[in-house]
Order: sequence, then structure tokens, then C-alpha cells
Amino acid sequence: MRRPRILATVLAALAVLLPAAGCGSSDSGGDAAEPKKVRIGYIADFSGAAVLAAADKQGLWAKNGLEPELKVFTNGPLQIQALGAGDLDFGYIGSGATWLAASGKAKIIAPNMLGQADRVITYPGSGISSIADLKGKKIGVPEGTSGDMILELALKEAGLSGKDVQKVNMDASTVVTAFSGKQVDAAAIWYPLIDTIKKNVPDLVELTKSEDFYPRLSFPSSFVARNEIVAEDAATVSKVLKVLQQGNDWVAANTTEAETLTATFLKAPAEQFKGSSAVTKILPTSELKGLMADGSVAGWYKGLADLFVTMGKLTDSPDPATYITTDLYTAAAGG
Repeated sequence: MRRPRILATVLAALAVLLPAAGCGSSDSGGDAAEPKKVRIGYIADFSGAAVLAAADKQGLWAKNGLEPELKVFTNGPLQIQALGAGDLDFGYIGSGATWLAASGKAKIIAPNMLGQADRVITYPGSGISSIADLKGKKIGVPEGTSGDMILELALKEAGLSGKDVQKVNMDASTVVTAFSGKQVDAAAIWYPLIDTIKKNVPDLVELTKSEDFYPRLSFPSSFVARNEIVAEDAATVSKVLKVLQQGNDWVAANTTEAETLTATFLKAPAEQFKGSSAVTKILPTSELKGLMADGSVAGWYKGLADLFVTMGKLTDSPDPATYITTDLYTAAAGG
């Protein structure tokens, strides 16, 4: 006679315990899992840090199950070197370092902003009014940068080559000093450094600019990944891509606020980044996805690789499909 009462008691206890056990089982999976640690390099400028600043502001790393270790670098080649040494998992490069990815040293996982900041400049009254007038002239340029690339492009269109001018290789800050002091006849450099030059040469002459070559040729900066992590851990690459895409979309929709946010993220004066978005083309993920599908993105990188062959950085121009993970980007963007 006592069994029904005992059975009822047991069943009541199970009714309480089973939901709790179910919750415990769920928590031991996705949400309660330890976040994946990733080491990410970047450059402390607007293009190199704006998306990361947005990701930090919106908590995108944690939302995607990641814990980032951010490391600042002065240029892209140093990050490619760190990727090869296994000291970084992901990084950021400007268009000038794209040849290193094209040569197989890293994979490009996402195009970033399109650079439109590069210029070839000269002085008013210099007698130089066109690129053709640069023949035999002394030009200050940081070798292997986007400034160097736009100079080569402009010379080619004018029927000249690098051998027809006196290219003086300088680091970017030295170009600013040399041009301001009229130690060169012209310079191939970019904003915001040109803003600094304008303090001494306010009426400088722009002979050509990045936009003159768009859209047939673009200068994308890129997020890159270590070859091994792409081959062995596509799941982590996908998570990082989601962060980059979501951060990029916020920046594309909030460019002015993104300038201020980037300054805060880098602990720099807000004035330093004012207007930075005006010399970059920021494409939302949906548009980038479409440009990948129609071959435009591959065309950007093929154009750069062709230029790197002209500059002697590459011996041949490889198929962009060998170093751009279009499939991973598209999947992370939702198909």
C-alpha cells in the first residue's frame, strides 16, 4: 500500500532534477565553453584599427566566443613575418604588403578599406605640371608602399618607368621632412602625412591620386591569417571573420563616430583621425560579398599582383584564388 506513495515521491523528485540536469548539459557546450584565444596584429592608424575599435566597443569578440590578444605593429611585412614564425594568428596589412600574401606567406581572409589617400605631389612653380614632367626628377618615396605603387602606375600611364626618374627611397617621415625642405622635386606619399606637409607647403600640387585609377584598380588593405590556421582551424577563422564583418559594417554606417572611436581606442588625440574616412572607401559586408561573387575583388588583387611584377616584387602574378579565402568570407557572411 505504501508503494504508490513512494513512486509518486520519486517521480516528483525527478521532475525537479531533470530540467536542472538539462540546463547543465547545455551550459557545458557552446555558451559555457572557454573563449578561443587568438593573437591579432594591427597598425595604429584609421584603416588598421577602426574595425578593431568597433569590435571592442560592441563586445563582438566575446559574442563570437573569442578572446583577442591585440598586438600593434608599425607595418604589414613585420606582421607577415610574425605569422610565419607562429607568433601571430591574424594580422592586418596595407596594399603595399599584399605581394607577401600573393607569394604564399599568408592568406587574405577579408578585404578591408580601399585606400584613396595616396598622391604624387610637387611644388607650385616647380615647372612640373604633369607626371610626364617628372622625367629625370628626384622623387622621394617609401619603397614598397602604396605610394610607390601609385607612382609606378602614374609613370606607366605617362609612358615612363621607374628608371626614367630618380627614385629616392625614404621612410614616410623622412619624405615629409624632405619635401617640406624642398630636398626633392616631388614625392609619392599619402594622407594624413600630406596634411603635415601642407603646414609648410600649403599650396602643394597634386599630380595624381588613388581615385584616378578606381574602379579598374583599387588599393585594398586586408586582414590576413597564418596559413596553418586556415588549413587546420576554419572554425576559428570563421569566428574572426564574423567579428571583422560586424565591426566593418558598424564603421561603414558610422564613419564620423568611427574616427573618434579609433582615436580613443589608440589613446590618441581625436584631431589626429578627423577626416580619415574621407580618404578611404568603406564597403559594407553585403557589398563586398557581391563584389567577391562577380569577380571584382579578385580583380583588385590581380591588378596589384600585376603591378608587383612590374616593380620586381613578384616574378609572376598568381591567381588570387590561391591566397584569398573567398569561400570562408562568404560563408561567414551568411552564405
